[in-house]
Amino acid sequence: MKLQRKNRRALALGVLAVSGALALTACGSDDTGKGDAGGGSSTAASNSSVKCDGAKGQLLADGSSAQKNAIDAWVKQFSQACGTQINYKGGGSGAGVTAFSQGQVAFAGSDSALKPEEVEASKKVCTGGQGIDLPMVGGPIAVGYNVPGVEDLVLDAPTLAKIFDNKIKTWDAPEIKKLNPKAKLPSLKIQAFHRSDESGTTDNFTKYLKAAAPADWKYSGGKAWQAQGGQAAPQSSGVAQQVKQTNGAIGYFELSFAKDVHTVAIDTGASAPVKATVENASKAIGDAKVVGTGKDLSLQLNYNTKAEGAYPMVLVTYEIVCDKGNKADTLPATKAFLRYIASEDGQNVLTQKDYAPIPDAIISKVRTTIEGLS
Repeated sequence: MKLQRKNRRALALGVLAVSGALALTACGSDDTGKGDAGGGSSTAASNSSVKCDGAKGQLLADGSSAQKNAIDAWVKQFSQACGTQINYKGGGSGAGVTAFSQGQVAFAGSDSALKPEEVEASKKVCTGGQGIDLPMVGGPIAVGYNVPGVEDLVLDAPTLAKIFDNKIKTWDAPEIKKLNPKAKLPSLKIQAFHRSDESGTTDNFTKYLKAAAPADWKYSGGKAWQAQGGQAAPQSSGVAQQVKQTNGAIGYFELSFAKDVHTVAIDTGASAPVKATVENASKAIGDAKVVGTGKDLSLQLNYNTKAEGAYPMVLVTYEIVCDKGNKADTLPATKAFLRYIASEDGQNVLTQKDYAPIPDAIISKVRTTIEGLS
């Protein structure tokens, strides 16, 4: 009888534990849900690679939608281990930087490093310190398209520039035919989609066009779309959805949003066109240089690479946080979460979600910097 009572009690506790984990997972992956904040659980943490180290309560964060799928996976693991709720809105890099500079979030995600004026603004909320860039997520910017009957499409930088600047208007244009002599290209109007919100993905996409096709892309670049024509959609998910449902569409977004979408191979001048894959993006990110000063680890990417197998259209998402002056009530959870996502296990999650891990030489510096946050 005693054994039966123990078994029934164990089963009941198991059901409660599973229910609690599911509730935390649902809260963590919701863009806007607030839910109830839980306390840290050292017992749960001991059963995983996550070190909670006093993490508790709730963290608010916003920014890059390109990394949203990675953040959701990380939040699921971290919340189950520590009971800390993290609400990451994924409203775009511009929204994230603004929220951070106004002291509304514990950290922000951005696909572009902070500009000097943004660093200056961050000093108002980082008491005695400033905002710094921690490279955490890498990946190719895929160019997805929806052209009936065309499953393999090759484009180069000049052609992409003309398409997104409304200079090439149909899919059977001579420039596209030349790059795809075997494809049956229809006389179909091109529907080019860009981001409606300020976006680091836009910033990196246009940096590529500016570097690789300077004669055809005359815009200065930045998070806001500058070219004329085309159609706009919010966040990476919005652009990807428009490409999926619109005949003749083309758009850019992080690779993890390219499910069930054909993507363009880029003619870089190498011996063969290069597909948007995690492996090919890693080859390009591996050539990046750290150009940030002090604790800032912003990178300089080579968008004009012609190396074999290197996909040139890449982005790196930074987690932006105060080096000093973080709020006392959110600092433990912020450090614990950043420590986990920068760890070997955290970075391994990226490959499962079609992202590229940050190279060892760079992520080791990120880990050291996280430990010094105060």
